Amino acid sequence: MSTSDNTPQTSQNDDAAEAPVPGPVPSPAALAKRAKPAPAPAAAAEEQPVVPAPPATPGAADWGRVDENGVVSVREGDAWRVVGEYPDGTHDEALQYYVRKYDDLAFKIAAIEQRHQAGGASASELRKQAAQLRDDVVGAAAVGDLAALEQRLTVVLDALEEAAKAEQAAQRAAVDAAIAEREQIVVQVEQLAARDPKSVQWKQATAELNDLFAAWQTHQKNGPRLPKSTAQALWKRFRDARSRVERARRAFFAELDETHKTAKAEKTRIIERAEALASQGEQGIPAYRALLDEWKRSGRAGRKADDALWARFKAAGDVLYGARAERSAEEEAESKPRIEAREALLAEAEKVADIADLKKARSVLTDIQRRWDEIGRIFPREVERGLDSRMRRIEVALKEREDVDWTRNNPETKARANDLGSQLREAISDLEAELSRAQESGDAKAISDAQEALDARVAWLRAIGG
Repeated sequence: MSTSDNTPQTSQNDDAAEAPVPGPVPSPAALAKRAKPAPAPAAAAEEQPVVPAPPATPGAADWGRVDENGVVSVREGDAWRVVGEYPDGTHDEALQYYVRKYDDLAFKIAAIEQRHQAGGASASELRKQAAQLRDDVVGAAAVGDLAALEQRLTVVLDALEEAAKAEQAAQRAAVDAAIAEREQIVVQVEQLAARDPKSVQWKQATAELNDLFAAWQTHQKNGPRLPKSTAQALWKRFRDARSRVERARRAFFAELDETHKTAKAEKTRIIERAEALASQGEQGIPAYRALLDEWKRSGRAGRKADDALWARFKAAGDVLYGARAERSAEEEAESKPRIEAREALLAEAEKVADIADLKKARSVLTDIQRRWDEIGRIFPREVERGLDSRMRRIEVALKEREDVDWTRNNPETKARANDLGSQLREAISDLEAELSRAQESGDAKAISDAQEALDARVAWLRAIGG
């Protein structure tokens, strides 16, 4: 049986044998060799003879035969199976054509084996490819040890079956871990949404929410694919919690804006009243202080607004306190000669301590105090209080001297002291006699007691000036 277009005829399994199976990309040389079409007998008659390339699998041609009509068969066990026809070429060309088909199948099997050994490829996907390739090998229109290919595929499939199970278990564990991680992200957002909006630091909370959303996106992008229902349920919880946080934040800032507006309006009214006090000068300071108390109770209007409003309010107060400062400066200038005069009087008063005659000392100090009062008020008041304090210390020192003198020279005091002195002198005389007797007797305890009593009476007598 031949064809008019000189194309080799194959059995109905040729299409399956030629079906592409995903695998590693072969080298350019291998691609070039496999892409080379089988020579057509008619063309060979017109062109130079083509030397057949040696088969890639040694001994593969031994599994085939070609009859006189160009019918090619492959040996399977003890039987032969027709795989196609190659009527217009030599027997070697016919065999090599179908051996190349065998080589293609062997190459695909080797590619799957290498990918599995190298790791990184999906065992489940390789298993699908190997199962499809086994269907292509069974009954393939190819010449070679097809049973050996089937055996290799069986070994590969068994290995891939175990690897696929381990891979699926790892994938399930990875998915479970990913679900737990994404659940933790959701829990954190829900905890953020459960906070009391009035106690939340919204700048920090917004940053936390953005970080959690970024973590969600990263996990979704880089993590394993979750079951659709689980992923949707987690996303719904995340989205709802995020929406609650956003609503609470908007409500908080809306309320805060309203509070700021109210405080701003109130502070503006206070400022206008403070500015109206400017015509009163220093006399307006008490009213300004009352306005300051109102200012503190009016609340906050926002940092920028508060800074600007406070600048206006303070400027209104500076006008009033400026008037006081001007008056104080004038008073201080007027007080300078008065301060110098009082400093001079203090220098005089300090010398009173050196006057032994108390009556004269009192007279001198009284004259100084009269002139002190005639000088008049001094500003600032702190300076006046300091000068007065120094004068009081001088007055107190003189008063203490007078008190001591009066106590010492008081007739009643003197009479009591004389009477007590007489009694002490009598007691001393008696104790001296007692001490003498004790010394004569040699009684140590009596001597000690008499001496102690005698020393005490002598000390008391000296204390009263006796």
